[in-house]
Amino acid sequence: MQRSETGGSLNTIIPAPDGAELRCKMKLIYFKVVLLFSMILFGISAITIAQQTNGKNITVFTIGDSTMANKKAEVAPETGWCQVFPAFVDQSVEIKNRAVNGRSTKSFIAEGRWKSVLDSLQSGDYVFIQFGHNDQKIQDSTRYTEPFTSYRKNLERFVRETCEKGATPILFTSIVRRKFENGFLTDTHGNYPVVVRQVAAEMNVPLIDLQLLTAGAVTALGDEASKGIYLWTPPADKFLEGRKDATHLRVEGATLVAKLAAQQLILMDNSLAKRIQSH
Repeated sequence: MQRSETGGSLNTIIPAPDGAELRCKMKLIYFKVVLLFSMILFGISAITIAQQTNGKNITVFTIGDSTMANKKAEVAPETGWCQVFPAFVDQSVEIKNRAVNGRSTKSFIAEGRWKSVLDSLQSGDYVFIQFGHNDQKIQDSTRYTEPFTSYRKNLERFVRETCEKGATPILFTSIVRRKFENGFLTDTHGNYPVVVRQVAAEMNVPLIDLQLLTAGAVTALGDEASKGIYLWTPPADKFLEGRKDATHLRVEGATLVAKLAAQQLILMDNSLAKRIQSH
């Protein structure tokens, strides 16, 4: 460093940095800028993720029949798949299982059950819709619906009125019955699943094809092993002759169906998908 006295004051003359020193300083400035920019981006991402996963709680209403419904302890091990579905969502999701044994789209509406759900719906909620088993009961005028007319009309009503409340409907085809003939799983639902798929496509709402998914799972298990997920139980005090039920599920079957549903839900582009925990 050189010093000189001019007019009685002391001036310091700082030489220009050489090339290596300049490059070092420029690298340091560049690093600081990159670090600051990365921190800003990280902060924005963290806020976005927090908004997506820790925002408003979600309520899911489930409407349908006995394959979904909550069961009383006295019929154990019978279990509806929506009874165990809470295990597949995080704590920000509340499952309100309104499915009821023996109900069809027609009887669910006639008994005021749909109105009760609709009155409770809030914007941002979800509605799982799975009917079909009891809509087939042609001998029962209080439940029977024809697939392409009244059944379709009722499904469209559920979807339309859900959307009008700012909620999201998700349609489900019925789970398969365990009916094997000559070693092959046989369809028992006829055109009802066809109509569910049509309504989902034409009204542009999400669909989970449980008929297809459960058919694959039951076929893979085979005739004998698949008894382990349905309500095949040995004789007991309450059921002296045991149960050979090819429609309803035991805990293992309900958990399997709930998992199949969760695996499809997690693929969807909506707020619920981000809160699914597919074990």
